[in-house]
Parts: sequence; C-alpha cells; structure tokens
Amino acid sequence: MGGTGNFCWLASRAAALALALSLAGCLGLSSEDGGVSADQIAQTAVPQGKVDPNEVAIAEREHPKIVAAFGGTYEDREAELMIASVVGRLVAASPEPWRSYRVTILNSPAVNAFALPGGYVYVTRGLLALASDTAEVAAVISHEMAHVTARHAFLRAQKAEAAAVASQAVQDVVQDPAVQRVALASTQVSLARFSQIQELEADRIGIATLAKAGFDPFGSPRFLTSMSRLAAWKNGLPEDDTGSIDFLSSHPSTPERLAQAQEVARATGVTNGEVDRDGYLSRIDGIMYGDDPNEGYVRGRQFLHAKLGFAFEVPNGFLIDNTSKAVLATNADGVAMRFDGANVAAGSDLVGYLTSGWVNGLDQQSVRTVSIAGLPAAVASAAARGFTYRIAVIRFNDQAFRFLFATRGDAAALDQTFSSTVASFRSLSEAEKASLAPLRIRVVTVGAGDTAETLTRRMVPMDRGVILFRALNGLAANEEPRPGTRVKIIVDR
Repeated sequence: MGGTGNFCWLASRAAALALALSLAGCLGLSSEDGGVSADQIAQTAVPQGKVDPNEVAIAEREHPKIVAAFGGTYEDREAELMIASVVGRLVAASPEPWRSYRVTILNSPAVNAFALPGGYVYVTRGLLALASDTAEVAAVISHEMAHVTARHAFLRAQKAEAAAVASQAVQDVVQDPAVQRVALASTQVSLARFSQIQELEADRIGIATLAKAGFDPFGSPRFLTSMSRLAAWKNGLPEDDTGSIDFLSSHPSTPERLAQAQEVARATGVTNGEVDRDGYLSRIDGIMYGDDPNEGYVRGRQFLHAKLGFAFEVPNGFLIDNTSKAVLATNADGVAMRFDGANVAAGSDLVGYLTSGWVNGLDQQSVRTVSIAGLPAAVASAAARGFTYRIAVIRFNDQAFRFLFATRGDAAALDQTFSSTVASFRSLSEAEKASLAPLRIRVVTVGAGDTAETLTRRMVPMDRGVILFRALNGLAANEEPRPGTRVKIIVDR
C-alpha cells in the first residue's frame, strides 16, 4: 500500500472488482492529463534513421509519472546487464535497427510491461521473477519494441479520438436511449478490437524479431502460458482454468493469443534458438518478490505494515492485492474490499469525515462511533448503483485509515465479512515488526525424490502454493520438476 500502461500483459481481478468502490484509480496516458493524443504524434512519416522528436518529448514527459506510479525503479546490476545485452541484440534484428531504446525496471510486484512512443520500454521486477529464461524476457521486450516501431500509440490515440467524436455525435443526435446504448456499445467493441489487433500484430513482429536475434521464438508462448497460470493462481481458479479476458478488453483472450504465438514461432523455422535458462536463473537469484517493505506485506490472508505498525486479516476465500495506492481484496462471491489512508486531520471528528459528502448513498442513520482494538473509529453503511457498502474509518496514532466493502449480493454476508476484517485490525509488536522481511526468489537444484509438493514446503506459506510454484517454474498442471534442474522458490530470508 503506499497503474498500468497502454500495453500491459496482466491485469488483476481484485483491482477490477474493487473499482466498484468508486475510489480506485490507475495511471493513464489520456490527452486530458497530459498524455498521448493523435495531434501530438506526427502523422507524417518520419525519415528512416530519425526518431520523431514529438515521440521523444512525450516519453520524456511521461517517464517520471510512470516511475512514481510504480514505486520507483528497481536497482539490480545483474538484471540490468542482462536486459542491456538482450536489447542490443533485438535492436539489431528489429525493423528499425537505427532506433535507440531506454528500458527501465520498475519496482513493482505486478507482472507488467509496456512501451511509450520514443523507445521507452518498461518491465517490472514482478515480470522478471515470473520469467524462467532469457528468451522469455527477450520475447516481452521484443513485443514492446514492436509497439514502438508500429507506432501503435499514435494509431490507438487517433482511433480513440475518432470514437469519442462518434460517441458525442450519437448522444447529440439520437434521442432514443436504447438506440444510443447500441450505437455506443458498437463503438466500444470496435475500439477494443482495434487494440486487440495491435496486440496480435506486436506478437507477430516481436516473435519474428526474437528469432532473427537468435533467441528461442517459443519463449513468447512459454511466457504467455506462465502468465495465464499465474493469473489462475491469483484469481483462485483451477490450475489450467485460465478463462478469457472480457470482450471489451484491449487484449485478446489467452487461448487466441497463445495459438497465434505458437503458430508464428513455428513459422520462423528456428528450432535451436537461445534459451539460457541456467544463466537467467543465476542472474535473478535473490531478486525481491512481492511487496516492497515501504508498502507493507501480504502474508497469506494477512496484511502487515512494519513501518506504519499495524496488521489486519481478511476472511477465508479472499485474495489480497497490495498496490501502491491501496490494499484490495476480493472473493468468489463478488465482495470487494479496499483499504487505504483517510485524509482526516489529527483530532478531527471521524463522524464528520464520514458525513462530509464523499460517500454516495450514505445512510445517515447508520453512522456511529465505535472502538476497534481500543482505537477510536466510526462506521457507516451506504447503497448506490446497485451496490451495498460498509465503511469504517480508524484513527491509528496520528493517522487515519479506512476500510470500504462493496457487494451486489447478500448484505448479511457482507456484514459478517466487514465485521470480522475490521475487528482484526491491530498494532504490531516490536518483535513482529523486526521479524518482517521482504520475500525473495531463491534458485535451488531439484534433488532426487523432490516433488513440487516438497519444494513448495521450502517456500513461505502461501494459499495454493503448489500452483504458484508450478507457475513460477513453467510447469504444467501436475507436472513434476526433473532432478538436476534448477527451480525458483520464494523465501523470506
């Protein structure tokens, strides 16, 4: 606790569901907040060998915002040298070998990569932790470079502006609400599909470049498969139930994208491209996994913040996602939770804060003061847009924090979940604070008799840890690691 770019690889269901609380935000590059617009990126062709200065200006302006939104940069000399070597080979094999790139490792546990015009490419340490070989990381970077060389940011901005004009025209001219909804939905689907086509095109260009640079072209479908398995673990799905992305998503569904990636990789004819699994694992041995100490820790169903000095626990069935702005959690019944800081001045009235107008549909009769773990607090209920809400604000030392729960389902079940979570809020002892340490990836050699189950027991305890272990190591459901190979485990020491 303390965003995503145009072309991200993975999105969290917890973050999506928590939008129901109407408080979550994400990093965007819209023209309204100083981002990319079609007018800013020159429509005329840039002479070969030259970079459009408008693209570079956009990237330089947005770069500090992105770094700040993702918790800063992550410093790791071995990883930086590996990425520099990969980029050099990919640039030489790319459609624009004269272009220069700046690749930044972001200090985020999310599995994410994206690109800006002008050759700024970003990968997160979470992505590096999930990858199992150099070819997989090269596949991600090559994909993002393809977005740059294909000028997808401009094309997407141009399409979005045209869609906005069309939508406004529909609203101005068409009086029938039903006809308006159909027309606007058609525009949304068209724009979404346009973005999906860009993703598939970037995969095709990226895999071709990957093979030309001498890397294993199957690194792309391998990493996509690991991503889908990690998503299944994160969302509480069966190991091979990767589902599909919403039809209005900017990304194609996993099966479609995987099928194309496999086909394109086979079409390259490259069967002996460089994989470099052992070299890669040696370089990321010790990389931080999961939350940065400055943003607190998720340990199973608990969230603990050593620096702020508190902890709380969500009920069984909830999955926690710790972001730079808030702690989010969801369960399979559609209950969403958001925990974050509350802007309450020291000594001011908590009831006054709850009734100050930021809660839509507030039930004024429900607002009351309570004590939580001996701390002053206030709670309230609200209902708006088909959602039922439960809210608590707690004063802790000189700060205030708030819980927000929302559901479209059973209000009684929401009450039980809300009450148990809020009641679990507590101070951490000095011993607990001292014992907390960031998680790290450690690379170990599989011994005779080792299984996914035995190796998982060597990791810090995690829900469905075996599924996570397999996802981190590129293993299929029920597949066992081979003795003598090296694998990643997650430890706290």
